[in-house]
Amino acid sequence: MAPRILLDATAVPADRGALGRYVDGLLRALHELGADLAVACQRADEERYGALAPQAQIVKGPAALAHRASRLSWEQSGLPYVARQVNADVIHLPTYTIPIQAGRPTVVTIHDVTLFAEPEIHDPVRTTYIKSATRTAARRATRLIAPSRATRDELVRLLGADPACIDVAYHGVDHEVFHRPSADEIKRVSDRLGLHGHPYVAYLGALEPRKNVPNLIRGWVRACSDYPDPPALVLAGSGGWDDEVDAALSTVPLELNVVRPGYLPWPALPGFFGGALAVALPSRGEGFGLPVLEAMSCGAPVLTTRRGPLPEVGGDAVAYTEPDASSIAAALEALIEDPDRRAALADAAYERSQGFSWHASAEAHLMSYERAVAKYATPG
Repeated sequence: MAPRILLDATAVPADRGALGRYVDGLLRALHELGADLAVACQRADEERYGALAPQAQIVKGPAALAHRASRLSWEQSGLPYVARQVNADVIHLPTYTIPIQAGRPTVVTIHDVTLFAEPEIHDPVRTTYIKSATRTAARRATRLIAPSRATRDELVRLLGADPACIDVAYHGVDHEVFHRPSADEIKRVSDRLGLHGHPYVAYLGALEPRKNVPNLIRGWVRACSDYPDPPALVLAGSGGWDDEVDAALSTVPLELNVVRPGYLPWPALPGFFGGALAVALPSRGEGFGLPVLEAMSCGAPVLTTRRGPLPEVGGDAVAYTEPDASSIAAALEALIEDPDRRAALADAAYERSQGFSWHASAEAHLMSYERAVAKYATPG
């Protein structure tokens, strides 16, 4: 008999971000596979998850869950209580925290462990707590899910996790949302950005050190300064805490144009990615690299690094650079000057992206749940 799964979605933030896309895609695919589901969520998400998984039992938590400290406290006692209420066989926690006394098998997704390898590229205010919580989850969870082989290997190397207890489940991509855009979709985004058809290099993500935005800015300046009509740089996404971003922006010559539109809604992303000369995501560390896959699915030529799992995602369908500014400049210039290569990469990226699906990810998750239940029933 298939296990009854309680998916704890209470950690999904209001801006959703990558965690929200992971939970949304996984939940809908699990529902389509006929999984026996219950979902714990914040009150604001009750309708959303009910629509994604109409047969699931949706349990909304108290209003205080919108505050992180209250959510973490509730997770220790409230979540095990909900698990008993819904008669769950296994609890899936899609981020790095875990109730100490869950009372049943737990599966925890650990998205990345770059803060152990390179703590300096993470928010110092949160690093100590996240490292402690991740170690606890790695030690106490019945099974762990990693979104890539690289992250699995780092869990073993840095945290001493048992490789026999780690399942790799690649993220998927919603091919309806992230698709090759029409000319009209591209025009709407270009006009929204104030570019009106002018070429641009695209970036999407938080402005935090591991995303390497300062070196992207410096590399773009070096690559484009000598062009008579240089492409703009569009830095889209949420804010962050990287002080070097403003320092790098202060060195941008007046003749170059940087656009900072902030958050872009999902319907705009295909036009944003697909309309770019190149999508540059030269990250210093990732657990998977979902924006890389999403840009690929929109038929964009992508420039990224070989750090961590990014080659698992991009394969031979993306261009690579080292993360320093000089290498980014050379790689960007090569792409800007070679439209045939950009077109070939765009086609290859789109084709490769079709091999990633939330359906396949959900199947891997289901196997992990079943292994967790079996292991819990036969400890030792």
